[in-house]
Amino acid sequence: MTIEFATPYRNRSQIPPEPGVPYFIEKGQGDRAHLFGDLITIYAGGEQTENTFNFFTCEGPRGDIIPAHSHPDTYEVFFVTDGAIRLFVEEIGGEQHEKLLTSGDFGFVPKNCPHAYRIERHHSRIVGVAAGPSGTFERFFENLGTPTDEPGLPAEPVVPEPHRFGTAGERYDVRFLPDHQWRTPSATPPSLP
Repeated sequence: MTIEFATPYRNRSQIPPEPGVPYFIEKGQGDRAHLFGDLITIYAGGEQTENTFNFFTCEGPRGDIIPAHSHPDTYEVFFVTDGAIRLFVEEIGGEQHEKLLTSGDFGFVPKNCPHAYRIERHHSRIVGVAAGPSGTFERFFENLGTPTDEPGLPAEPVVPEPHRFGTAGERYDVRFLPDHQWRTPSATPPSLP
């Protein structure tokens, strides 16, 4: 049995809207949103943890690199449970790194570090956790994307209107970097002859 709550974000949610309430989320449940070709599922967020951390998954098909961005006040981790992702990270001093993460691999992104990722294999899943002094950003996904009750990937990619990147980003500690250039070997597709 799963208890449902009304929250400021949804009419029905398995996540209570306040801290201090124990709860359980069964497989296939959680607050879900479609963004680009991915399914993001939120299991815990700022409201439940007094803005100390969040816990979510991102599932998707092989695709394009997501936009470069940073979180001024939030640390983020990537733990791959299925498939593979390529994580791109730039240190504060400008040195760039990329790493192919496969099942069981972990990546850490400090606050203020530009980063992006690309899902490299179909049916990949990332467990994400973010924490920082200004709160958490889990509600960014449904504010930029589209909330859904569907358990699977979107039938068509959900591509937000350009102005929504700025408004949702400002609210949820996500700073998009549209002019950022990745200089690592796998960041850009090879040139055609």
